[in-house]
Parts: sequence; C-alpha cells; structure tokens
Amino acid sequence: MSTVEVSRQATGCPVAHGALSAERTPTGCPVSRRAADFDPFEDGYQQDPPEYVRWAREKEPIFWSPKLGYWVVTRYDDIKAIFRDNITFSPAIALEKITPTGDEANAVLASYGFALNRTLVNEDEPAHMPRRRALMDPFTPEELKHHEPMVRQLAREWVDRFIDDGRADLVDQMLWEVPLTVALHFLGVPEEDMDTLRKYSIAHTVNTWGRPKPEEQVAVAHAVGNFWQFAGKVLDKMRENPEGGGWMQYGLRKQRELPEVVTDSYLHSMMMAGIVAAHETTANATANAMKLLLQHPDVWRELCEDPSLIPNAVEECLRHNGSVAAWRRIVTADTQVGGVDLPKGSKLLIVTSSANHDQAHFADADFFDIRRDNASDHLTFGYGSHQCMGKNLARMEMQIFLEEFARRLPHMRLAEQKFSYVPNTSFRGPEHLWVEWDPARNPERARPALRHPEVPVPVRVGEPSRGAITRPVVVERITRAANGIVRLRLVAPDGRPMPRWTPGSHIDIECGHPDLSRQYSLCGDPDDSQALEVAVLHEPEGRGGSAWIHANVKAGDKLRIRGPRNHFHLDESAKRVIFIAGGIGITPLSAMARRAKALGIDYALHYSGRSRASMAMLGELAAMHGERLVVYAGDEGRRNDLAALLATAEPGTQVYACGPKRMLSALESHCAAWPDDTLHIEHFESTLRTLDPLREQAFDVELKDSGIVVNVPADQTLLSALRGANIDVQSDCEEGLCGSCEVRVLGGRIDHRDVVLTRAERDLGARMMACCSRACGGEKLVLEL
Repeated sequence: MSTVEVSRQATGCPVAHGALSAERTPTGCPVSRRAADFDPFEDGYQQDPPEYVRWAREKEPIFWSPKLGYWVVTRYDDIKAIFRDNITFSPAIALEKITPTGDEANAVLASYGFALNRTLVNEDEPAHMPRRRALMDPFTPEELKHHEPMVRQLAREWVDRFIDDGRADLVDQMLWEVPLTVALHFLGVPEEDMDTLRKYSIAHTVNTWGRPKPEEQVAVAHAVGNFWQFAGKVLDKMRENPEGGGWMQYGLRKQRELPEVVTDSYLHSMMMAGIVAAHETTANATANAMKLLLQHPDVWRELCEDPSLIPNAVEECLRHNGSVAAWRRIVTADTQVGGVDLPKGSKLLIVTSSANHDQAHFADADFFDIRRDNASDHLTFGYGSHQCMGKNLARMEMQIFLEEFARRLPHMRLAEQKFSYVPNTSFRGPEHLWVEWDPARNPERARPALRHPEVPVPVRVGEPSRGAITRPVVVERITRAANGIVRLRLVAPDGRPMPRWTPGSHIDIECGHPDLSRQYSLCGDPDDSQALEVAVLHEPEGRGGSAWIHANVKAGDKLRIRGPRNHFHLDESAKRVIFIAGGIGITPLSAMARRAKALGIDYALHYSGRSRASMAMLGELAAMHGERLVVYAGDEGRRNDLAALLATAEPGTQVYACGPKRMLSALESHCAAWPDDTLHIEHFESTLRTLDPLREQAFDVELKDSGIVVNVPADQTLLSALRGANIDVQSDCEEGLCGSCEVRVLGGRIDHRDVVLTRAERDLGARMMACCSRACGGEKLVLEL
C-alpha cells in the first residue's frame, strides 16, 4: 500500500497528502482543524448554521468533513452553480439516511414492506422532469388562490383558542398543527385520516436527516413503517374517488393520461414525502420567522404598523433564518467547484443557510432588514429544476400567519426560554416558541372587527415585487430650488440613518396614494447618512405626481418611499466623464459630478435650461465645480451644441445624460460613432404600451436551469408567463425603465423594448427585460432560469 493510501486511511481525508499539503495546515493534512471538528449534529449548528460555518464561508468555502464523510459547500455562487447542474450534481442522495441504521432497524422497516421510491426531491433525469411537468399545475400561483380562505380561517380559529390566555407556545398551539392541516387538505387527505398521519411525520424526518441513537432506531423504524403502510391505505381510499380535490387525486387523474410517468409506486412515495415536505418546512419556517421578528422588537412594531411589509418580511425571514439549513448532492463525474477538485462519488452537504449570509451576494448579510430588495434571492427553496414546488403555498401560509399575529397580538413578546432543535443536518425550527402578552391590551377588545376584517391584507402569491417594499419618511424641510422646483429633505421618523445610496440612484415617492407613485433622482450628498434629497419640477401637464407634491407636501409631513435603487451607475474607472443635463435632469448628474470630483476623475458638467432662474441648484453647482460647470441658459441665447461637443470620439471617455426626450434622442445620434457603451442615459418615461395581441406573436422560452418550456401568448408579457409557471423573477416598474426584471439569454433573437440596455448590450443579446421585451418573429428563446 502506498504512503498516500496509508495516510488517507489514517486521517479519513480523501485528499492526497502531498508536498503542497503542508502549506494548507501545520500538520500537513489538507483537512484543517475547523473542518475536522465540523459536526452538524452539535448544538452550535442547530442553533445558528450560518454562524457555525462563518469561518468556512470566509476562509475555506469548500472543505472535507471527516466526521460526516461529506464535502461541505458554504458560498452562494458555488451552491447556485451546483443547483444549476443537476446532472453532474445528482440529487439522488437527498433523502438517503445521513446516519446508517443497524440491521435490527432495517429488518423492522422490511417487515412493513417499506419501499420508498424516488420522489421529486431525489430523482434523476430523464425521469424527473416529465413527472415534475405532469404534477406542477396545482402549485402555480393562480391555482393556489382558492386555498387562501381556508388558511385564513384556520389561522383565525387557532389564535382564538389562546388569545385571552396571555401566554402560548406558538409551535405546540398553532404552528405545528395548522400547516399540517393545510398540507393534508392540499394533498386531498380525508379528514378522518389526518390525526393518524400527524403522529408519523416527524419520525420520517429523524429517520432521514437525523442521528437517532442505536436504542432509538428501532422505535423510529416502527413509526416510519406504520407511516408507509398508512399512506398506502389513504392512497387506496383516494382511488375510490379520483375526481376529488387535492394534489394526490390530481396525480391519480394524471396517471390515466401518463401511466408510465405517474406510477403507483411513485404516488405512494410522494404521498409520504409530500406530507413532510408541505408540513414541516412551513411550520419550522414560520416559527423561525416569529422568533426572529420578536427578537427585533423595533422591526416587529414596524411590521404591525405597516402590514404591506409582510410579503418581503417573509422573504427576509426565509433568507436570514430559514427552515432548510442544507441539502445534499452526489458528484457523478470528476469535476471542480470553487477551485476544489471533487472526484466522482463525492457526497456534498450544501449549506444553503450559509449561502443566504454570503456577503458577496447580500450586502451586510447578517443584518435583518425586512426592506432588503434582494431578499428573495435566497436559496432556502433551492434553485433550478429541483426548486421547491410548494414554495408559494409556504409563502401564502407564512404571510397569513404573520398578518394574523400582527393584527391581533401586536403587543406579543418572547418569553424567557432556551431554544432547542431536533438534531439533523437539513430541517430546523425551534421545538417550542413561548410568547407572552397582556390580554387586557388585545386590540380586538376595543375593536371586535379586528378578529375578522372585511378587507384582509392582500396575500402576494409568488415572489414579492421590489415595488411593494415601502419605507416611511418625514419631510424635514422643503425649500425652493428654482422657479417651479422644490427640494425635499427626507429623514427617518425615528432619527435612524437612512439607507446608503450611490450617485445615479432614485427613489419612488407615493404621491397621496399607493397607485400614484413617481420616480425622483437623489441629488444630495451620498455621504450624508441622515437624509435623502430630491428636487421636483412642477409639471402641470404631467402624470400628477409633481402637481400633488407641489400642492400638498410641507415640512413635517410623512411620506412613503421605495428604494433607493440604482440602474444608472457611474463608471468610477473612467478616465474622463462628460455630464450633460437638461432641466430637471440635473438631479442624478449633480451627485455623479460630486463623486467624480471626489475621485479625481477629469470631468465636465454641461447644464442647459430655459433660464438661470429655472435651473435647480445652480449656485451650489457653481461653487462646487467652478470652471468645470458650463451653463447654457436659453434666455441668454446660449445653447449646448451637442454636435460640436461630441464631434470627436475620445477613447476612455464616458458620457452621462439626463433630460428631455428630444435632447436624449439627439445625443444617441451624435454618439453613434463613439465606442460602444460610451453613452449612458437615465430615462423616466417609457414608450411601453399595453400589448396589442393583434400585432404580437406568441413565442416559447426554454428555461435551461428549470428544465421546462413556457409558452408566452401574444397577449401576455414574458414576466407574466414566467410567474404563471411558478418561476421567480424580480420586477419593479414593469415599464422597461428600471432593469429589475432582467434575465440572462442563452439563445434566440430578442426584440428589445426597454430603455435600460445600451446599444452594445442589445447587440450582444445576452440579457433582456422580461416585463416588455419579446422574441423576434416568434422565435424560441433560451433563458438562464
């Protein structure tokens, strides 16, 4: 036997102990001390998985765990790449017992005829996608809507049971039972069988993902065996009424159409696995969410005061403290992830909860921010062709539970307690969650209608739009910036710092009504963390936003804003920058010019207006930029000669412009001979109109990562069609202005209709805006989704 083999056997390390190993650890073994000590069954992992593997995420993102016999993956990009390739990284071991059981327990399982087959969770291609496609329709947002009244009724009835007690264990008294009842109703399980199935579901979790002691394994095996047999009996009962409601009956009907795809053994396995998947993850996720919210009383109070924040709060809770800590994969061919060679047969524990705290993807990742605009990028539901099909049912339930608690028990607080978790690698939630409140302060004692509001908070079935995330602000002061222009300084109501922003950013201001929302560029100092500033031109013939602000807003008023967001970024590596502003278009460019000056970039600011009196911030700009500011006042006979200014293309020079549409169109013409991506334009007006089905063509999109094909009808946008197929895509303006709904294109010709992408980006054809752009001539597109 070679020295290498002896060393591998001695240490349990699968990596050869060569000369380079000594550079990795003092002992010469590639396995670091932290990696050797890694144990997901320890309390540290159960209490806080992202914190437990922080050292790995920061210094050793992929490591070998001798105790577990798995490679452990901790960073966002690496984990998403693994999810994206379900051929190289097979899900076959996702339901494999992570702790092998003894002969006696195995014999018990065999005595029950236990034969759990592959399911949607752990099935390889080519079998997986045909079954997923066949069984997916009941999970789409449109189909889930009719479950909402039932979930609301259950939530209300269970809160009724303890609302006057002043103390409750939310897990035992609601969050365990209600999601299980919803899951069984969704599956179509008869009412009389629900109590029996409740007893068995936790045993399956412990059997698969836990570490039962040898003396516990036989008892667990009996419970799992009984679960298997009873699930089969319930399925037989369903066969007697296959036209009934529920996902399993839907599967039975699909079996008639596709008997080779939807088989008896498959339905039996899904009956058992579906109960656990639909129940425990939602129960644990809601318990985690309530624990997290009550640990942040200021956030909980804000949520109670503004229930519109609930959909995004759910996403942030799923990101920050989700119920799925990790998944498993097995490598089917020699490959590499994150620079680490992984031989065929390697088992992977992919710690999604760690990915959700990766600073490279989530700014200030450990901060709990219910307004985080990319919270729904979390990997708690997985990604790609094996993403959780029940994600939107879970979202619906969590939103309804949080709304019920926020409306009826806003004064609820955490009781003193020590949290415990069932030890396992993948699913986590507190076994108990004790809360307290003063029943005398229950709001519904004074307002009985709160128990059953006539207009409940709307549930967003599907991923929340960024446009739904609002923030309260106070108008600290309002000043005249020029004729017809007011400048608003906005601060937080509680005096806390405002969100950070970069030059080119804008906010949306709700102008008297949530449906009347307008975008305004930030024009203050990005280093001023206490306020956001905008300048608003009064446009009597506009769309109503500026008129409302000029007529109604005064110092001390409370407004609601969304953002900041930036789709108009300054290239800070540019050698020279030409800023061209027309009228109120000076607002984003004023912050950019300030930044260029701070960075020492060579720049010039060309500012045009009807008169000096109508030009916002002119004195401030002159003082800051001196000779670099060139003013063109129409009443003085001065006009910016764009043709002369841009006559000679200058390599390394970038042009940033904002102003009237006529000026921007002229700029595009004058910059045609300049290098690609020279001109950057900020638009606040879209030419997008309602689709005319008579002029549009339907087209298909192949979703490479998800393994499905979606048809986009002539009267529907790509964004709408994707959401209807249960595919998460962010959005905001839905007018082709903001860039939030950008998707990557792998194949096909694009009919670009947005005002976000540059000429070169359009020619490259690698990206498109799902809210407005389409396929050319009805061609098929291939998307990285």
